[in-house]
Amino acid sequence: MRLPALTLAYWCVLVAALLPYLAAYIAKIGSFRLRDNQAPRDWMGRQAGWRARALAAQNNSFEGLPFFIGAVVIAHQLGAAQARLDMLAAAYVLLRIVYIALYIRGFGTARSTVWALAFAANIAILFAGR
Repeated sequence: MRLPALTLAYWCVLVAALLPYLAAYIAKIGSFRLRDNQAPRDWMGRQAGWRARALAAQNNSFEGLPFFIGAVVIAHQLGAAQARLDMLAAAYVLLRIVYIALYIRGFGTARSTVWALAFAANIAILFAGR
């Protein structure tokens, strides 16, 4: 199989799209059983503590994904400098990884700060075009 020649920013879109699934996996590890798959939303509703926070991080990751995808595509279409776009996209992904970790650990203020930084990076991506 030959991988397509994507920019780093486009690869970041793929990684960002996988992050919600990573958060869900973390929430389920060691607790989710095959029988829970009959009613996974019920299982999710019974979670508390770090598992509930991991599921909330999953939801937030899905919520932020469309804006990130759109911003990257628009920046490419507007001819953004590739190095700048790649750097901003990588920063967004790294910030979102830190965000998920902080969310799971229960560090609310730090989590919100990192969320704001990732959001700012996303806005910078949107306006990175020439």
